[in-house]
Amino acid sequence: MSSRHIVVYGATGHTGRLVSAELRARGLDVILAGRDGVALKALANELGGGEPGVRVHQAALDDPAALRALAEQASVLIHCAGPFTHTGGPVARAAVEGGCHYVDHALEQHHTKWLFDTMQEPARQAGVTMVTAMSFYGGMGDLLAGAVAAGLTGIERVTTAYAVTGWRLTTGAKATAELLFADTQRITYEDGAQHVGYVEPRNAVFPFPPPLGPRTMIAPIPSSEVVTVPRHVSARRVEAQLTAHTFEEEQAFTSEHVDAATRAGSDFTVAAQVITKDGGSAGQVSGHDLWRLSALASVEAAVRLAGGQGPEDPGVYGPAEAFPAAPFLRDLERLGLFTLTLPGRAES
Repeated sequence: MSSRHIVVYGATGHTGRLVSAELRARGLDVILAGRDGVALKALANELGGGEPGVRVHQAALDDPAALRALAEQASVLIHCAGPFTHTGGPVARAAVEGGCHYVDHALEQHHTKWLFDTMQEPARQAGVTMVTAMSFYGGMGDLLAGAVAAGLTGIERVTTAYAVTGWRLTTGAKATAELLFADTQRITYEDGAQHVGYVEPRNAVFPFPPPLGPRTMIAPIPSSEVVTVPRHVSARRVEAQLTAHTFEEEQAFTSEHVDAATRAGSDFTVAAQVITKDGGSAGQVSGHDLWRLSALASVEAAVRLAGGQGPEDPGVYGPAEAFPAAPFLRDLERLGLFTLTLPGRAES
C-alpha cells in the first residue's frame, strides 16, 4: 500500500461528492471512481481541474479487472455507491485482491453479515482492514452503543433509535429503502443469538430526552446494528428503531433530484439506550444534515486507516470495533457535525 491516494467509489453520487470534497479540503490525493467516465471528469474539474491530486478511474461493477486495478492504486477505498446489496460484493472483493483498506456506507444487514462471514479470512490474509457500516444509519447507532455500554455488565438490551425529519432520499437511498422494507428474511438479535426470518413490524415508543421527548417508532428497522453491536457489546437483545413520521413526510420518497442545499436540511437525533439488570445508561447525538455526517464519518475512518491508526490486526470490523467509540464520536463533534451527550464514564 505505497500509494497515498484514497479512492472514492461512487464519487459522483451525493455522498461520494461530499466525501471527495472533504478529502480534497484536507489536502489528500483522491481517485474519483465509478462507471460514468464523463461525470467523473466533470467532478474532477470541479475539485481541482488538472491538479495531480485528483485522478479519475472508470470501473464498472461487472469489470473485476478494472476494479482490482483501481484498488491497486490506493491505500484506502471508500465505497459510497449503494444499494450495497448489489454493489458491495464486487467492490469489497476488489479491495482485498488489490491490497487496499476498505470503508463502506452500508446499512444493509445482509451485506454486513456477508462481509464478516465471507471476507474476514481473505482480508486477514491480504493484510487489509475493512470497516463496514460507517455511515449515519447503522454506524452512529453502533458507535453510540459502544460508547454507552463501555464498562457495563449484565446488559439485557441495547436499543438504537433514530429521530429524523427532513430526510430527502437520493436515488440510491430510495432503492436501498425499498429493498430493505421488502425483505422478509430480516436479521434480528434476540436471546443472545442472531435469527433470520420474517419479522412483524410494530409501533413502539422511545423515550428521547427533552426537548424531543417520547416518540412513536417503527420497530425494528432492518439496520446493521444487529450484526455489528453484538460483536463488541455482550447483550441479550439488540434492536434499531426509526421515528414513524420520517417516511410519512411527503417529500421523503419524491425528492431524488433536489439540490444539495435542500438535501442538507435534515435534522436528527440518534440515541442509544443500554438496559442492564441493575438499571442502564443512555447517550445521544443531535445535529443537522445526516448526509454530511455520513460522509465525514467515512473520511475520518479512511484517514485513520491510511495513517496506520486502525485496528492492530487486519480483518473485517464494524465502526466501534475498528475505533474507540467515544473518542471517535468526540472527533466528529469537533467537526461541528452534532452535539454529543454521553455518560460521564464514557467521555474519555
